[in-house]
Amino acid sequence: MTELITFGETMAAFVPKESGYLRYAGDLSIRAAGSESNVAIGVSKLGHSSAWISRLGADELGYLIRNAIRSEGVDTSRVVWDQEYPTGVMIKQVRKGSETSVFYYRNDSAASHMETLDWDFLRQAKIIYISGITPVISDSCKKLVLDVANFAEEYKIWIAFDPNIRKKLWKGKDYIPLMETIAKRSQILMLGEEEAKQIYETDDMGRICQRAFASGNLRYLALKKGADGAEVSDGENVIKIQPYPCTCVDPVGAGDAFNAGFLSGILEENELELCGRIGAIAGAMATESRGDTEGIPDRDMLERILKQQDQIYR
Repeated sequence: MTELITFGETMAAFVPKESGYLRYAGDLSIRAAGSESNVAIGVSKLGHSSAWISRLGADELGYLIRNAIRSEGVDTSRVVWDQEYPTGVMIKQVRKGSETSVFYYRNDSAASHMETLDWDFLRQAKIIYISGITPVISDSCKKLVLDVANFAEEYKIWIAFDPNIRKKLWKGKDYIPLMETIAKRSQILMLGEEEAKQIYETDDMGRICQRAFASGNLRYLALKKGADGAEVSDGENVIKIQPYPCTCVDPVGAGDAFNAGFLSGILEENELELCGRIGAIAGAMATESRGDTEGIPDRDMLERILKQQDQIYR
């Protein structure tokens, strides 16, 4: 059994080695970047089995992405290789004192042509993780997400959902009703304050819980508040999670890392507060590197942090 299975687009991310405008950039490094694969990697690093399903171009960037994700212990055996459409690309622009900018080159990418999954493989999951990015990249991906929701309901598999609102991908369309529809069908909902404002028209945890848990499906909710930590709820209790101290290099990927930590805690059937703490630790540590997942702690490191043990280096 694979504890967490997810599906969606991962792109080849080109990241400048120095901050500043891209027009003056010199060397760029290449990494794999995608919300779903970030979560799968984080869950794997934290000691649980995970799988990532996608469609990649049969090109060098596609093989790079598959190799990078597989090297972190994630099952990539259900990746489909596309001979016609290319692997998507994103380029980051990092400027000191300014939020990281992202430029997408993913129109008509291989992943945007996803239409179905290996349903027998998906049936073994304890949790299926869905990002709100996937249903907005194409009509076929939107249908696939709704098909997965129906499948999960039929086989009583939990859905974990993060709206991951990316207005650049919406292209003027209103996907808020779709985000709320998927949230209502989920058992685990993880979202940021700005996303809560857009979906629930508030960032007040009490009011969010009132609406989100009204579906009768939801079991856990996490409101991510960045440098202010998080709030988590099981529908009866709301617990504030203090931020874990870190030195932020790049905040991109922090939300995915929080999700990985929070879901790992749920898979372990931990108390709600501990699930939130693991999420906060993973999210904070992810910001300490340029890549989305390199900073996420492995299981041994997490245990030392939770037990407040120092690592011996020499």
